[in-house]
Amino acid sequence: MRVLVQRSKNSKVIIDNKVYGEIDYGMVLLVCFTYNDNEKVIDYMIDKILNLRIFDDENGIMNKSLLDISGSILSISQFTLYADTTRGRRPSYVKALNGNEASVLYNIFNSKLKDKNIKLATGIFGAEMEVNIVNDGPITILLEKENLDERK
Repeated sequence: MRVLVQRSKNSKVIIDNKVYGEIDYGMVLLVCFTYNDNEKVIDYMIDKILNLRIFDDENGIMNKSLLDISGSILSISQFTLYADTTRGRRPSYVKALNGNEASVLYNIFNSKLKDKNIKLATGIFGAEMEVNIVNDGPITILLEKENLDERK
């Protein structure tokens, strides 16, 4: 599982020329799944995301988490995070989980975020979306977790 985290002043996702989801201060998460990802991996990533200290304290030091600032999340499915560009000029997406399975995991991911009482906005899995991100800092961090338990 890969999640690209961006600290955001405000962001929104537009689908069919309408604002579908919008947040104020918080994080934009671009989320991608690969083979063998499961709820254990999701739980690990949610804990990492919610406790990632990338927000400024009163001294301007990145010392606070999303939980500390009561921030919001805009979660967007993004299969291209598993693009492989090592050969040729056209990215390969074979490491990205197929749409049906990824959709299930993405819904679980978002449901678990809601269970943590996080203000959450999302896009629509597989939809053509326009995502407007006001990246604060800019702070952008790539998180990755493999399910090593099921590796062959």
